[in-house]
Amino acid sequence: MSVSPPVYRNSDFYSFVSARFLATIGMMVQSVAIGWQIYAISDSTLALGFVGLAQFVPMFLLTLPAGDISDRFDQRKVLAGAYTVEALCGALFLILSLHGTQSVWPFYAVLTLFGAARGFSGPAGQSLIAFLVPEEKLPRAIALNSSAFTTAVIAGPALGGFLYALGPVPTYATCAIAFLGAGFFTFGLGGRRRDDSAGIASSALARVAEGVGFVRSRPVVLGAISLDLFAVLLGGAVALLPVYARDILHEGPVGLGILRSAPAAGAALVALLLARWPLERHSGRVMFSAVAVFGIATIVFGLSTNFMLSLVALFVLGASDMISVFIRSSLIQFATPDAMRGRVSAVNMLFIGASNELGEFESGITAAWFGTMPAVVLGGLGTLGVVGLWMWMFPPLRKVDRLHDVAPKAVPGKV
Repeated sequence: MSVSPPVYRNSDFYSFVSARFLATIGMMVQSVAIGWQIYAISDSTLALGFVGLAQFVPMFLLTLPAGDISDRFDQRKVLAGAYTVEALCGALFLILSLHGTQSVWPFYAVLTLFGAARGFSGPAGQSLIAFLVPEEKLPRAIALNSSAFTTAVIAGPALGGFLYALGPVPTYATCAIAFLGAGFFTFGLGGRRRDDSAGIASSALARVAEGVGFVRSRPVVLGAISLDLFAVLLGGAVALLPVYARDILHEGPVGLGILRSAPAAGAALVALLLARWPLERHSGRVMFSAVAVFGIATIVFGLSTNFMLSLVALFVLGASDMISVFIRSSLIQFATPDAMRGRVSAVNMLFIGASNELGEFESGITAAWFGTMPAVVLGGLGTLGVVGLWMWMFPPLRKVDRLHDVAPKAVPGKV
């Protein structure tokens, strides 16, 4: 079956995907540069962990209020403003590099600002897609958006590795330009108006509580979001890739960029397959199986001292993660009413931030305590344990068949 014309030819959706692509390119290039630069300055796995913590703290504090703002104000302006701040961060990293800064703390300060901007760009971007395409085209739109995202995650680290081989200045200049381009595309977005007919609480705190309460009241949504949180929190090995590249696999910045691209290559392949052949049945069981494969691939990578085997393990890791991401994203989009999309997306982004950025901090600490390879292997084993526990704790998630079965209209009496 060919790609659906209403999605493929939708100019607003095209602009949204272009903005997401450029912003992701900038973020991936920046992540390679920051990881290598911090490790070169500090020679410390714990310092790498603080890269994640510096971004997580502002995201944790701002993501839920940002979701409320996304529900009340123009999401395009919120998203474009966040991308502009991210471009400023790229420029600040460039200035620090020009001055030859040899302390990690100024970099952490800029990362904190970057995390604050991501606290706003995440909920606004995640909730906006549902207003750009018809509901019946949403799974395919999510798959196409994921494909563009993962393509950027492939190209970004590889580009970052090659650019950083030339120096940090051209690397961070590229980041700033990419973020500015993302803001430009975002300003031109249109899309259908949100449905404001649902009751909205009067105070900001009450509105945020509504979003959290909605997630807690839907076992399928809560289970899917929290499964990703704990699986990636424990099994995330990305923060330690600079250590693997330099000290275990004996590669340089280019090798680090290739390693960072490998998970996205696997994810991109799966995203393209899902765009062509969307998942039809047994969604819950497929999601749990994919997360289990993610844990196994993490263990293989943790034990590997061969560059090619490490690439294969990371490729499989990314492919399995994309299956989980696709199912989780689809479940959330189908289960959430329009009036709450920003707040529910904020809860989702908060969990994602915890799993990614806080996971980097956890990886840095465990590597400092137990060593790099044991930390990754223990994380993979922990992921497998989470899969088994969540299958027992969230039977409704395990039993989900078709993705659209969780839509509000299929659950009488629910919002």
